[in-house]
Amino acid sequence: MKETIINPVIRDEVTFTQTAAETNGRITSLLVKLMPGGGTPLHYHKNFSETFNVVEGVLTLTLKDKKLTLFAGEKYTVERNVVHRFSNELDQPVVFTTVVLPGSTGFENALRILYGLAADGATDAKGIPRNPLILAAISQISDMHPAGIAVIFTPLFGLFSMLARISKTQEKLIRKYCA
Repeated sequence: MKETIINPVIRDEVTFTQTAAETNGRITSLLVKLMPGGGTPLHYHKNFSETFNVVEGVLTLTLKDKKLTLFAGEKYTVERNVVHRFSNELDQPVVFTTVVLPGSTGFENALRILYGLAADGATDAKGIPRNPLILAAISQISDMHPAGIAVIFTPLFGLFSMLARISKTQEKLIRKYCA
């Protein structure tokens, strides 16, 4: 049976259709139901590409220099190191698959942790962890690097990342939410 997680704060759903563990690290594949107004901030990944394939609804992809609107049946691959964000700008949920190549257990675990924190009331109204050490640990786990205006916080984020490593925040989060 496939694992489905639900974020009770933002109401998004993620079903793990293929995990890195199941595919010997080749692929992570997710089925995502993104609610209206949902999405991510601008970011990039150093270690994997992401392919978005819209099943139902309309998904907006914002890249560093352009904005794409993907309709049902359309897909787009965001290569490594390309700044991007995805969002649902309409008033209906959008359902899409995300394929991560190569697969990433860290990316998978970051989603489990974020949704678990939301269930525990440890996030804000947008599902972002309130604790900066936890946010830094999740960013490291997921290979999600800030872009856009958030780059100005990179030095501070580096400090939080170091403190998260020293305090073993990552290990604690994985033990609690990914066991």
